[in-house]
Amino acid sequence: MIDIFKLQISKEIFKANNMIKKFVQSAAIFSINILFVALLLNSSIATISYSQQNNNDELKVMTFNIRYGTANDGENSWEYRKNNVVGTIKNFNPDLLGLQEALQLQIAEILKQMPNYSYAGVGRDDGKSAGEHSCIFYLKNRFDVDSSGTFWFSETPNIVASKNWGNNITRICTWCLLRDKLSGKSFYMFNVHLDHESQPSREKSAEFLVRKINQKSLPVILTGDFNCGDDNAAIKTILKSRLIDSFRKLHVKDLNEGTFNSFKGETNGDKIDFIFVTKDFKVNKSEIVRTNYNGKYPSDHFPVIAILKFVK
Repeated sequence: MIDIFKLQISKEIFKANNMIKKFVQSAAIFSINILFVALLLNSSIATISYSQQNNNDELKVMTFNIRYGTANDGENSWEYRKNNVVGTIKNFNPDLLGLQEALQLQIAEILKQMPNYSYAGVGRDDGKSAGEHSCIFYLKNRFDVDSSGTFWFSETPNIVASKNWGNNITRICTWCLLRDKLSGKSFYMFNVHLDHESQPSREKSAEFLVRKINQKSLPVILTGDFNCGDDNAAIKTILKSRLIDSFRKLHVKDLNEGTFNSFKGETNGDKIDFIFVTKDFKVNKSEIVRTNYNGKYPSDHFPVIAILKFVK
């Protein structure tokens, strides 16, 4: 009887050993499969990282005169179009955005809806928050601002609200020295709004601006509403410097490239909104954005965009 009992125990132990062996084999196969999947994932991630690395030196830039937010524009007033302005910006998702005519209430609205951005710039009336800003928005997770400032287009550019070149309205330029955390490259961005009435003011402003930019040894991006077209002496002054018009680099002059649209979508007139760059950048794309929302335009200007790539 004892021998039978021992034999039964031996059989059970043998079965248990076989089950353990199968479990170990299954676990080993499972581990190998997990390792294989992990290797595939690592390979995919490496491929994505490589692709992202290839685009590290690509910059999406937008210039946009958003029409000052206290204007009595009826159905085109800021309250009715603010979401369309933000939507137009989001559709392009720029790395850098030069705004003109932006009041503090508009800046606050854009930041509320797009908290991934920060900005540099001051109001032209008091050097703080009052009046229109020619501010520069930038993606917080991509750029560090090493330094920034604003100057007034006048004989005394460091005096707040100064003007004496024939312009009745104060005109400013905001600039930033930016470091791109993805590519490690540093460059300057300038954003301006020149006068809409005084040609002497536009010409003197362009001359002063070029002198400022020529003092910089790093790459430069210049955005703005220049209130004049290619054939104007102010634009010719800029083009005689080391700057090129990113739009004109890719497009010949056309009768339907006007960027002031009067909230009606008009395309006649001059292209008065520009993105200029130094030859440190290759222009991969540049367009006038004519987005409307059921026939309603987000501003009385069309934004202009450019996709740039650092030249190695």
